[in-house]
Amino acid sequence: MSEQTGSGARPPSRARSWTSHDHTQGRLLVSLLVLALPLVVTSLAHATFQMVDLAFLSRLGEQATTAVVVTNQSIRQVFFMLAMGGSFGAQALIARAIGEGDQGLAERVTGQVLLLGAGMSVAVALIGLLFAGPLLGAMNVSPAVLELGVPYARLTLLLAFGFLFGMLFHGVLQGAGDTTTPMVISIVQIPITLTAEYVLMFGAGPIPALGVLGVAAGLAIGQAFGLVLMFRVLFSGRSRIHLRPHHLRPDREWLGRILSLSWRPGLQMLGGFIVNVAFLGLMGSFGEKAQSAYSIGLRLGMVGPMIAFPLAGAAATLVGQNLGAGNIPRAWRAIGVGLGVHAPLLWSIALGLFFFGEPLMALFTDDPEVVRLGAEFMTYQAGQFFFFGFSFVFFRTLQGAGDMTVPMAISLGLTLLVTIPGGFYLASDWGLAMGPRGVFVASLVSAGLMTVMNGAYLATGRWTTRRLH
Repeated sequence: MSEQTGSGARPPSRARSWTSHDHTQGRLLVSLLVLALPLVVTSLAHATFQMVDLAFLSRLGEQATTAVVVTNQSIRQVFFMLAMGGSFGAQALIARAIGEGDQGLAERVTGQVLLLGAGMSVAVALIGLLFAGPLLGAMNVSPAVLELGVPYARLTLLLAFGFLFGMLFHGVLQGAGDTTTPMVISIVQIPITLTAEYVLMFGAGPIPALGVLGVAAGLAIGQAFGLVLMFRVLFSGRSRIHLRPHHLRPDREWLGRILSLSWRPGLQMLGGFIVNVAFLGLMGSFGEKAQSAYSIGLRLGMVGPMIAFPLAGAAATLVGQNLGAGNIPRAWRAIGVGLGVHAPLLWSIALGLFFFGEPLMALFTDDPEVVRLGAEFMTYQAGQFFFFGFSFVFFRTLQGAGDMTVPMAISLGLTLLVTIPGGFYLASDWGLAMGPRGVFVASLVSAGLMTVMNGAYLATGRWTTRRLH
């Protein structure tokens, strides 16, 4: 609802106008930018963090870098994806409630989302404590990488509460139409995290150098600081969602609805995780250099989606809120506006990967073979980004409408029937024996198929009739 600014009213601050903008009225491009610009700034900040973090890691050597990246892209990633599924489910429910003008429902859902996060944090900590070794051992890493990686994986999962709650918090406020508050928290949190990581990794004064364990501990310190800010925002009434203690009483009905919407996008995102795990293991069969090149290339390739994906998330919020307001034509137009901004941005990043793959790889390794393989991988990633320019908007707007099943089925179906079998057939000696290039080709083909299939379903318009409560 718009705020009155007549003679007897105080005009809203610029920050307040961004956090409480009514996205069911006015120009869609303005709404998209109000939602997306803070998300893009947040992603740029996280992309910067990824690059600096990778630079820190490279000083510890290739084995330490591989241990951390393989853990983060496999074991930690599975829980990250599940949390992302929870954030997508929360976003869909809260966006629909805000569009309908039901503030109380939005706050009730948020309380249950936090309870869900607490349960997830305990479960992930127990898994890390009991199974870190077997999980990392399944990644086909060398004994030296395994020795470095197991303590890191265990500590990372024990301290996972920060990133789990962070993902859910972002989903809650994004559904409410407030992307500015998470941006501010991220900008404050990231320098603290990097400082803590550096000091704990390399030591300073009386603080001993912890190596890779310093990565996990520093990250947890920064995330804990961010978590304090997040809870203060939610319980102080400084955001569009104002929580009170009674919202944290367990509500089985709404916990069930949140889980019902969350497990499917969680499984969908796990499709990408399964591919990474399978291909990291396959690349290990081609030698440690191939696995290092793939690990570093994956980390660098995350930058494009990190920057562009928020635009798809903003389009999802617009679709959800306008469906809640009963304005289906405006929801359709939101998809077009999202594509018009998202695709050119991701394609621009793809050109950077295509033309500057070798210089980028050379920033993080001086091994010529690792640089060559990683640069080739990023060339194929640039091709994937062409398709992702469309498909990210397609499946995120379907999720924003609450239609979670079809995108999940497409993702898992392609993962299990095309991407993984195709990669192994193209790469392995029992198939076409293309080596690492076979993995790159299979991923590119899968990205094209996913785009076509999600786009074809989106065009049917069935998502416009979904009811969430």
